[in-house]
Amino acid sequence: MVHSENPYILLTPGPLSTSASVKAVMLRDWCTWDDDYNQGVVQKVRKKLVSLATQADGYTSVLMQGSGTFCVESVIGSVIPRQGKILVLANGAYGDRFARIVRTLGINMTVHSSGELGPTDLDRASKELEADSDITHIGMIHGETTTGMLNPIGEIGALANEYGKVFIVDAMSTFGGVPMDLDSLHIDYLISSANKCIQGVPGFGFILARQEELEKTDGFARSHSLDLFDQWRTMELGNGKWRFTSPTHTVRAFAQALLELDAEGGVEKRYQRYCENHRILVEGMERLGFECVLPHEHQSPIITGFRNPSHEAFEFLRFYNLLKERGFVIYPGKVTDIDSFRIGTIGNVFPNDFERLIQAVEESMYWRA
Repeated sequence: MVHSENPYILLTPGPLSTSASVKAVMLRDWCTWDDDYNQGVVQKVRKKLVSLATQADGYTSVLMQGSGTFCVESVIGSVIPRQGKILVLANGAYGDRFARIVRTLGINMTVHSSGELGPTDLDRASKELEADSDITHIGMIHGETTTGMLNPIGEIGALANEYGKVFIVDAMSTFGGVPMDLDSLHIDYLISSANKCIQGVPGFGFILARQEELEKTDGFARSHSLDLFDQWRTMELGNGKWRFTSPTHTVRAFAQALLELDAEGGVEKRYQRYCENHRILVEGMERLGFECVLPHEHQSPIITGFRNPSHEAFEFLRFYNLLKERGFVIYPGKVTDIDSFRIGTIGNVFPNDFERLIQAVEESMYWRA
């Protein structure tokens, strides 16, 4: 039996399956300049995001229209000065995308790639920071959903703090689902999206920022519409007002999703659910003969890559459609040299869904007939 409101559930890196109550609140329209929306919804969302990120003082949040990638580009293009240089630590498609944005904006950069299957090379990063005093910023992905790799933001944050660098973390697929504290991790800018672990719907992303760093960036922006400082200043002075049309329905859905996160018991409890989803998935898939792309010690509870079966009859699209008929949508692989597929374990999905999924996978293994 699938969820009553949908013919299938999404086991993807996002958008994710959402609750009926998150969808239901979008049935009302909101005025973008009215206090009921700006102070009653937007400002409360901004304050709640900061409280989820840290209990330390000195942090603020900014909401930004568009997908999560828009927010990544907003930060990169808005907080690095013209004479700045960023060290990008990449080990997958989203780290590569981060670097591509830097390159497109004409910002000075060094890229360290660990390969899609390798964890961040801490020793190499330390040596680069020691050798290159021109580096002003460090950027990396926390949950690299190319493979499901969980990268060591704590260790890199400590290096950033030691060398006095501004630390930017793309936590698109982890914030709200993996416990973290921005202050103790020495994160200056964290980027995420409404349609990930908070379990809202697509339409905007958000940036959590150390306010003293953000305040230094007035005039840095290389884009008018993605000017992070100006967006923040407008929201601060306008009590939640956006510079341009706000995605009102999406923001209201996100506010409801935040309430449901609290009702679940907060980030720690959600993390425990995601971990249990992941445990059932991996144990079940390995029992059926599937092999994980990553070793278990590098794997996040967000999304997991599996190697395609070696059987010559296996076709991903056929397998995908058989699972879809049974109520589950999975995702194709993204690793360059490995034929694989991915299954996400985040969103409004629960351990019993993954027990049903394993049964559906077994029923869909047509190549064993």
